[in-house]
Amino acid sequence: MKIAKVIEITAESDVSFEAAIHNGITKAAESVHDIKGAWVKEQKVTIEDGHIVRYRVDLKVTFVMD
Repeated sequence: MKIAKVIEITAESDVSFEAAIHNGITKAAESVHDIKGAWVKEQKVTIEDGHIVRYRVDLKVTFVMD
């Protein structure tokens, strides 16, 4: 029987939400093995001088425990 665990991470990018998601999953995969999926819990932007300068996502990442 396999057991899955869900962790929550926050990642960001100065390019897009998609890039922030990619950054988060790539970094999580360095220490968490057998990632099976993720979903975006929340999206946020940082605005300076009327322009978006940072995209941030809160992700829930599911992986199978050893």
